[in-house]
Amino acid sequence: MAWKTLDDMDFAGKRALVRVDINVPVEDGVVTDTTRIERIIPTVDDIQAKGGKVILMAHFGRPKGQVVPEMSLEIIAPAVADVLGLPVTWVNADYADAVAAMEGDEVLLLENLRFNPGEEKNDEGFAKRLASLGDIYVNDAFSAAHRAHASTEAIAHLLPACAGRLMAEELGALEKALGTPERPVVAVVGGAKVSTKLDLLGNLVGKVDHLVIGGGMANTFLAAQGIDVGKSLCEHDLADTAREILGKAEAAGCEIILPRDIVVAREFKAGADTETVAPDACPADAMILDAGPQTVAYISEVLENAKTLVWNGPLGAFEIAPFDAATNAAAARAAELSKAGKLISVAGGGDTVAALNQAGAADDFTYISTAGGAFLEWMEGKELPGVAALS
Repeated sequence: MAWKTLDDMDFAGKRALVRVDINVPVEDGVVTDTTRIERIIPTVDDIQAKGGKVILMAHFGRPKGQVVPEMSLEIIAPAVADVLGLPVTWVNADYADAVAAMEGDEVLLLENLRFNPGEEKNDEGFAKRLASLGDIYVNDAFSAAHRAHASTEAIAHLLPACAGRLMAEELGALEKALGTPERPVVAVVGGAKVSTKLDLLGNLVGKVDHLVIGGGMANTFLAAQGIDVGKSLCEHDLADTAREILGKAEAAGCEIILPRDIVVAREFKAGADTETVAPDACPADAMILDAGPQTVAYISEVLENAKTLVWNGPLGAFEIAPFDAATNAAAARAAELSKAGKLISVAGGGDTVAALNQAGAADDFTYISTAGGAFLEWMEGKELPGVAALS
């Protein structure tokens, strides 16, 4: 899929309407993590360097078409100004007047788009109102690209449109990982439930050479093969589905990697007594809470021979030690290979980013996506409306 970037547009004397994701965490009226704001700097800087004026559009929380004061972007405006190092003016009415009065390198920040019910309804009237404020539309919010909203989809058909730097970087990384990847390709998919990742697994078995299944999901696959998983988290009603996925993988020549040894405990708490046993030796009164060292050794071996890695989800109950051991060790090996230039590694999804940060591995991965739902839907092979609208 081809899309235009900032390099394809002439911004001189033009107003750029830039859709960004600055949906940041706030406590007591103060932004506690500015990562998402930092990631829009290259786009804002480039547009201004090319002589354009920047008008930022964003959402904050889920007000569902109502005005909710604690979800006003006025709260975030000071942090945006600090991070960008530019004067930022928050505007909640009279948008056209504010745009006409823009001076120098001033940046406008429009009020929370989701205060207007037309945003989530992809309403053309609301999109036209927004489009009237600018000359060029720039989408730099990949994390909202799976939503067909007025500011991500409808507006892209009303103005010359392109991807911002962050969006282009994200799409490029994803294309390298699953679109036209260097092979062999390994996918790591973990998490609590198979039911939340059926589309993902179904898409991956036809695209990757090795699929590592971890977390509670692995228990469902073990149980589907007749293995007693004791008191482990397990979706026994999905046994047929798990067997179907195993069959599809075999037909596609994709190796499914399940735990070769397991770490079990009687209670899920920090420092609990554990034992490492074979997958078919889980005691009836115990839970499987992590993959064991043999499993990690095999995953490491597979990664050493791979060229591309896509990672979504932990291998065990990583939130509590010692059940983070497998995730930490496998992530460290992937990071090491990536740093050495031997592996292209792309990871995304909320739990994934947290797990890789905790493992100290995130900085050395080739690309970490901060998009949750959009990253998952892309991995599932679905068309993202916000991306399709740019092509």
